[in-house]
Amino acid sequence: MTSRIRLKMIAAAVLVCALPAVPAMAQTPAKPKVALVMKSLANEFFLTMENGAKAHQKANAAKYDLLSNGIKDETDTSSQIKLVEQMIVSRVNALVIAPADSKALVPVLKKAIDAGIIVVNIDNKLDAGALKEKGITVPFVGPDNRKGAKVVGDYLAQQIKKGDPVGIIEGVSTTYNAQQRTLGFQDAMTAAGAKVVSVQSGQWEIAPANTVAAAMLNANPNIKALLCGNDNMAIGAVSAIKAAGKTGKVLVVGYDNINAIKPMLADGRVLATADQFGSQQAVFGIDTVLKALAQKKKQADLGGVIETKVELVAKGAKS
Repeated sequence: MTSRIRLKMIAAAVLVCALPAVPAMAQTPAKPKVALVMKSLANEFFLTMENGAKAHQKANAAKYDLLSNGIKDETDTSSQIKLVEQMIVSRVNALVIAPADSKALVPVLKKAIDAGIIVVNIDNKLDAGALKEKGITVPFVGPDNRKGAKVVGDYLAQQIKKGDPVGIIEGVSTTYNAQQRTLGFQDAMTAAGAKVVSVQSGQWEIAPANTVAAAMLNANPNIKALLCGNDNMAIGAVSAIKAAGKTGKVLVVGYDNINAIKPMLADGRVLATADQFGSQQAVFGIDTVLKALAQKKKQADLGGVIETKVELVAKGAKS
């Protein structure tokens, strides 16, 4: 090595040592990742829910990132469990879930909580006994389904007589919101003196509800109304009534106020439904987890019910 090169290297070293120390750049905390896991995206209600959540995230892009997923049909509980497991692996900070089953999702949600994920329950309330068994608390953000269904049932009661036979087509029977809506319908029918001659599951979907409704109409020729736990099942019931030649003779009510039901409300094929503001259901849950994360709350600090609104929708009452 020549003396000239050696001198340049020494000079460079001295210059580096003489430079003031530059502080490391402060690390900006990453935006929280919020996962939204829903039931069937083939159901317009949950698609509306997802769209509402995406619009909220877009308007609050600086605050959080959103991962949204859903299953193919309302009874595919195993696939929903796998989605939650994927979110655990993805290390999301929070999880908002509309569980397909009130009990079956609790064990995997316990895993999520143990992994440090904040969990909030929307749409279908998790089973209190199953939560207690696992030693966890999960807040429920959503409407009172029994109260909402009773409002719809009370409206129907104005159109029927004491002693009239009616049928109830409920959602997946193991889900809390299906059970609560059925109870709400029964509350209204008991108060009206109507006779509930059949309660069967239409699995929240059009085709199964159509089959159930057809069987009810065949077994009970004098049935005056079908009370359906969601609008998809109401659509199936309307088709069965038409096929039986009883359009205008059997009343139908639903729940959810999806777009597809609105023409049927307008022409009277469906008497009434309940609006639980589907586009905001997930947003209510997201707001809850973001607040918990901002306040650095633990899952054990959360719990209880945050009730959201539900309104009757009927021709002449609301468009």
